[in-house]
Amino acid sequence: MRETASELDELQALLDASLSRSTAHLQSIFTARTIGAVQLTRILTGMCTLALSTVTAKGEPRISGVDGHFLHGRWHFGTARTAAKARHLAARPAASAAHMRGEDLGVFTHGTVEILNPEGGAPAADWPELLAYFKDFYGADAFDWEREVVYYRLHPHWMTVYAPDVAKLLPD
Repeated sequence: MRETASELDELQALLDASLSRSTAHLQSIFTARTIGAVQLTRILTGMCTLALSTVTAKGEPRISGVDGHFLHGRWHFGTARTAAKARHLAARPAASAAHMRGEDLGVFTHGTVEILNPEGGAPAADWPELLAYFKDFYGADAFDWEREVVYYRLHPHWMTVYAPDVAKLLPD
C-alpha cells in the first residue's frame, strides 16, 4: 500500500460520491457488496490487468488490455508510443477502465488521463518515483523508457467497486 492518509480519504470520498450518484439499478447491486478505500488498496497490489476503453476520432469505442498499477489511489498504465490507444488518448484523454477477477471483484473507473512522461515535454513531478517503481517491476532494461513507452495516470471522476466477499480477496 503506497497511499497516504490524504490519498485514502480522497479515494474514499470518490467511492462514496460515485455510488451515491449512480443509478438505482447499480446501487441495488453494489451497495451491500462494496468495500472501502483501505481494503481496495490492500487488494490492488502489483500488476492488475485492465480493460481500457478509448475513443477513436470517429467517436467509436475501442477496448484493449493494459497492465494496470494502482498507486496512490489512481490507476497507472503504459503502452507503446506508437499504439493506437496512445494516439486516441493524446487527442481525447477521456478513458474508462475495468479490472475484474471473475465474480469476486469488479473495479470500474471513468476519468481523464494525464501523460506522465510526454515525449519532448516535462514529465510529471512524481515521474522519477513512478519510473523507479516500473523499472523495479519490469526490469530496468525491459524498455527504452524514454522513447518506447508512454505512461498515464487515470484521474477518476467516477469509481465503483463490486466485492461481495472481501475475505476472498484480502491477502493473508
